[in-house]
Amino acid sequence: APDRQSRAFTVIELLVVITMIVVLLGLLFPAFQGVQNQAKKTQAKNDLTQIVTAVNAYYTEYGKYPLVNADSIYGRSGAPSDTLFDELRGLSSATQNPRQIVFISPADSKDASNPRAGIVTQDVTVNGVAIKKGEFVDPWGNSYNIKIDGDYDNVVTNPYGGSGGAGSDSIRQGVIAWSLGKDGVLGDKRKNDGKFSGSDDVISWQ
Repeated sequence: APDRQSRAFTVIELLVVITMIVVLLGLLFPAFQGVQNQAKKTQAKNDLTQIVTAVNAYYTEYGKYPLVNADSIYGRSGAPSDTLFDELRGLSSATQNPRQIVFISPADSKDASNPRAGIVTQDVTVNGVAIKKGEFVDPWGNSYNIKIDGDYDNVVTNPYGGSGGAGSDSIRQGVIAWSLGKDGVLGDKRKNDGKFSGSDDVISWQ
């Protein structure tokens, strides 16, 4: 009869196999995180395109931008954006969209207490920042920022100060939007070897 002991794994062999699996997982995890983060950036870029398109569609419909009479920022870098998205979503609370036209219709965020990627469904604090019900947040839980040309000169100031990869200081568009990315901080080319490309922010105008 064959020797049963010769076919059994020893404790050392099992430890070697487990160690190899752990090492392989350690190598694969950063790659998986990179793919996941790139997917979030792609989603943020798509959301920003929809936001800019929605504000421009509102302008086409009503001959003005919603809620502004001077260049204004809504979102994490400015005033809360809930009222802006109420207008763009055509809610009954909208005062400047009397036809209740739906210009944008993002899904509600799945987790009310820790919202990611969608419309916030209750007032909440994320990463120490208060976010109001009705704001549109990026995949990292930060409110999207929208800057609107409220003085109608078709120019808005670049929130990144121009150059360094984020475009010229005067952006010749009526609406721009941006996400602060995973770190939730406005990208600064001076902190990234003089290049905006070192930032994890996502912007609509490039």
